[in-house]
Amino acid sequence: MSSQRKVSTLKAPSKNMAMFLFAIVIASWGTMWVVIKVIVEEISPLWAIAIRNGAAAVGLSFVLLLTGRFIVPRRGDWPIVLVISLFHMTAFAVLMTIGLKYVPVGRSVVLGYTTPLWVAPAAWLLLKEPMPGRRIVGVVIGLVGTCLLFNPASFDWHNTHAVFGNALLLIAALCWSVSILYTRVHRWVSTPIQLVPWQALISSIVLAVLATALEGWPHIPPSFKLISAFGYCSIVGVVIAYWAMTIVNSSLPATTTSLGVLATPIVGIVVSALALGERIDTGLLVSAAMIIAGIALGTTAGSGKRAVIAPAPAPADASK
Repeated sequence: MSSQRKVSTLKAPSKNMAMFLFAIVIASWGTMWVVIKVIVEEISPLWAIAIRNGAAAVGLSFVLLLTGRFIVPRRGDWPIVLVISLFHMTAFAVLMTIGLKYVPVGRSVVLGYTTPLWVAPAAWLLLKEPMPGRRIVGVVIGLVGTCLLFNPASFDWHNTHAVFGNALLLIAALCWSVSILYTRVHRWVSTPIQLVPWQALISSIVLAVLATALEGWPHIPPSFKLISAFGYCSIVGVVIAYWAMTIVNSSLPATTTSLGVLATPIVGIVVSALALGERIDTGLLVSAAMIIAGIALGTTAGSGKRAVIAPAPAPADASK
């Protein structure tokens, strides 16, 4: 039986089941920021992402083989494979992971989710996408919220580590926006989920080569905490989350999913406070609320196309 026939015979889940899976995705993506914070305390960022992406590539390949959807990318697939692999799975993930060494998780996840604010004006300038008034208002609100994060009254500009870490997180968001912009114009041959293992594999190889050249072989402490963290990131955060999000995207309205993922930074802020004891100040809450509200306005404005949003450690979902 062909893979197409196998996929077509799968029974569509109920709305309640789709919502349950969506909740799992949001919870896993929100907690992933905390888990990565734990990992980078034990191992360098380059090796951390290389190992995570390599394990995810193997795990997701296994899932696709079991479901009859594993493919070798065709010629038309390779541009999107390389763009997402290099700009999102490599550049975004590494910059975000290094940033987490110097910036609290709650603040990091909020900065990571500024990506759609950069995508909207860039899509207007480069792709000639419409920029209705509601979207402009949303972008302005989100950018004001971002600026509040750097209010001199609440941000220590003399702390070089903090400045460096926050700058990396903003650059990471810009790298993510590059991959999102390209997914808007790419002509798909295979489905996005079928390309994720290859994107993760290429990213893992590139990062392993860079890490070996710059840092040497990794020293991985035989720690149950570290092994569990890698297992969570790879299996729960990528393999299960990608599988679940594929079902969610095919079962729930686009507006529901695009607005629903905005709960991810809220989960990240709450979990970081509970698990790591991070302080949630009023400035962070106000900034996060403004950024999320701005993205929500931009997402629901205009032609009805959703703003493509994916959580930081789950790169290729931006291509759905």
